[in-house]
Formats: sequence, structure tokens, C-alpha cells
Amino acid sequence: MYLHPELETLSRPEIEVLQLERLKKTVAQCMNSPFYRKRFADHHIKPEDIRSLDDLKKIPFTTKQDLRDNYPFGLAAVPMEQVVRLHSSSGTTGTPTVILHTQKDLDEWANAVARCLYMVGLRPGDIFQNSSGYGMFTGGLGFQYGAERLGMLTVPAAAGNTKRQIKFITDFGTTALHAIPSYAGRLYEVMEEMGIDPKRDTKLHTLIIGAEPHSEEQRRRIEEMLGVKAYNSFGMSEMCGPGVAFECKKQNGLHIWEDYYIVEIVDPQTLEPVPEGEVGELVLTTINREAMPLLRYRTRDLTRILPGDCPCGRHHIRLDRMKGRSDDMMILKGVNIFPIQIETILMQFAELGNDYLITLTNEEANDLMTVEVELKEFCDDYPRLQALTKEITRQLKDEILITPIVRLVPKGSLPKQEGKAVRVNDLRKTLI
Repeated sequence: MYLHPELETLSRPEIEVLQLERLKKTVAQCMNSPFYRKRFADHHIKPEDIRSLDDLKKIPFTTKQDLRDNYPFGLAAVPMEQVVRLHSSSGTTGTPTVILHTQKDLDEWANAVARCLYMVGLRPGDIFQNSSGYGMFTGGLGFQYGAERLGMLTVPAAAGNTKRQIKFITDFGTTALHAIPSYAGRLYEVMEEMGIDPKRDTKLHTLIIGAEPHSEEQRRRIEEMLGVKAYNSFGMSEMCGPGVAFECKKQNGLHIWEDYYIVEIVDPQTLEPVPEGEVGELVLTTINREAMPLLRYRTRDLTRILPGDCPCGRHHIRLDRMKGRSDDMMILKGVNIFPIQIETILMQFAELGNDYLITLTNEEANDLMTVEVELKEFCDDYPRLQALTKEITRQLKDEILITPIVRLVPKGSLPKQEGKAVRVNDLRKTLI
């Protein structure tokens, strides 16, 4: 069973007292790290200069590049013989990032994930199936240990092999499933092909989704397809993995556990704080980690703090769903566009399926956007398809201020991924 449930319902003053206590301890721990020892010295900062939560702003930001430049163990804040596990990013853009964990770090991580699952009503007796990848990716082991800590029977199905996933769901009586949003849609499509009605033929009632940006419209569509309540999860390997922030049953924002993290929202260009309620880049400071604490880490994720208290009674601040990443933003003809804006429009049309692909090209120095989206069912009524294409184009133009080329394609014609869905194909990057 997960430990210290009283921390879930701390008051704001209690949260801030605990944060300051843990921040001071974390800063002292960071002085064991060669990276932070040098960083503090270079900026003429001493641990004793951090006397209040506001003093956190004296510390420079930490970036993903810092982790790469000090690969693999330059940010370790404990002797390596105390480290029991590492996780690593895929390193698709160069040197990977490595995150280190002591046994206490792993225990705290499991507890945080268990807290999230408990918050949405999961209990011992539920059967939790995890369709996330295991290994270096944190989603597999993070949810595995969290579900076990809560006392559920766990099914470590791992990623892929959709028909086997469905067999496990039906044979084992799976009640809760963890899957990325695009894969949840894929599961439903294969269930349809197999003649399985998830509402009639399975015991599923809870779905945990995350790892890729998704719109509220996509979440509601998934809930309707599978007959579940789908709860948004936020995590990242640099912060341990899943369990950083999670929706409660009210589904009105992600409670971020402030006994584990201090939250800042800054302007990605100026790095100055933005007013509460405005969108900016999420910056996190870990305050409950031993092996590799991170101070003021720039996540590149764009979100905002939701004002007001949650009706659930928890006082940990709530984050809005992630709008995307600052480095995922597309710029066409001087207009800033995020893929989730396009998805929000597409998911409003019942005639459309779940899969779409945005392709960016450049012709005669003119940026062009093509949006291919699958139809939900076969249709050869060309006047109807033309009218639908025209209406989608109009609504997209109203949202993103440029006119895309919209192509409705047959169901199943776009590439399928077992992992995160590829939503943008920017061919401009390959042109010289």
C-alpha cells in the first residue's frame, strides 16, 4: 500500500513549509554533484543563500543540454555505489540524457505513481495492464512498481502486439489500462475487427493516458469508444517518469505533487515568470530525490497553472493539459501553430477517424501545410466528401490563421506506430 496519504491533502501553508525544508536539503545534496558545485561557484551562490522559496530564482536554470554535456554521471549527487538504476532517453538527437536513482528514489517514485492511481479510484482487486514499453523508457517500470505498490494484480504486457493485448484484457479481466492516446484508438480499431465490444466484452473501466499531447476532444472520443474514464497523466524521465502530475476524478487539471516538485511557469523567450493562468514553459525543481536532483529544470513543455481550488479538496496546484513542447511549435508564414490545435478541430467531426498526419513543405519560397486525416468509415459520396473537406478547411483556417490543404484518406491508409504517434512530417528541414 502506498505510504503517507496525508501528504496528498496538505493545506497550502503546509505544502510551502515542507517545500522549503526539502529545497534546502536538496540544495545541500546538490553540492555533492560536480556540475552543481561548479555552477554555484561560477554564479557566486552558496547553499545558505537559499533561505526562502523565492530565493530559488537566484539559481540558474538547468537544461537538457546540461545533462548531455555532463553525460553520463556528471550530475550524480551520491557515490555511484549507492545508485541502483539508471534510465536513459532515446538520444535521437545526439547524446542521450541519463537519470540516476537510489533505492530510496525508486521507493518514492513508486509511491508517487501509487498516489496517482489511488486518486482516480483504483484499489487492490483491480487488474492493471500496462501497454507501455519497458527498459530504458520510464513508463513501463514506473507504472509497474506504482501499481504493485498500490496492491493491484499487474499485467506487464509491454508495448505492441495488439491482438495479444486484447486477449489479455478479455482473458484476465483487466479493469485498468495504461496506454498512450493514439494506441488506445488503435486498440479499439482492432477490437472492432475482432468483433469485440469493449463495453460488453471487457471489464475495463479506467484508462490512464499520457506521453503524447492530446486534446480534450480526443480524450472524450476514447472514453466513448472503450466505455472508460480516461485520466491524463504527465511525467518525464528527468523527473523520474510517470507520477509527476495526474488528474483526479474531476478531470479538470493535473495535480502536480508539490511535496516532490516546485513549479515555475516562465516565458520561453525571456525566461521571466508569466502571470498565473497564462501559458508558458514548465520549469521543475525536484525536492525529494537523492541520486540526481535537478534545480530549475526547463522541461520545454508548455502549460499554465489553473487558478482556483479543485472541488476534490486537494490543494496541490493544477496544471492545464500540455499544449505541446516549445520545440514542437510549427512556424508557417510567421504564424505559431501547435499540432494539438489541429487535432482539436479534427476530433470534432464524427466522420473522421483518430489518425492524421501534418506534412509541411516549401514550394517557391512558400510554406505549405497538408493535413491528411483518415475517414472513420468508407465513403464514396463525393459531393459529401467535398463539403466535409471544405468545412474542415474553413474551421482549421479560423483556428490557425492559414489555409491548409486537407485530404480525406481511407481508414487504415496512414502509417501506424506502436509507440508515440508521428503527427508532423516537416519536409522543409530537408530542403537546402
